[in-house]
Amino acid sequence: MGNIGWVQLLIVAVIVLVIFGSKKLRNLGGDLGTSVKGFKKAMQKEEETSAQANVESIDTKEKSAEETVQSKDKEQV
Repeated sequence: MGNIGWVQLLIVAVIVLVIFGSKKLRNLGGDLGTSVKGFKKAMQKEEETSAQANVESIDTKEKSAEETVQSKDKEQV
């Protein structure tokens, strides 16, 4: 009990097709595809922004560490 077979899926698909019609389903599929594509683009852009921020943070830390080392070298001289 609880297993869904291909026959049950076929019955559900036919009922959905009868209720909504092929044109609405086609439009719904296109809209869903566009939404998924937009979501993927936004995720990639967010990852790139995050990666760039991490690189800038590392650069800033490296510069700060370098300045600290240089100031200590000057104090020792």
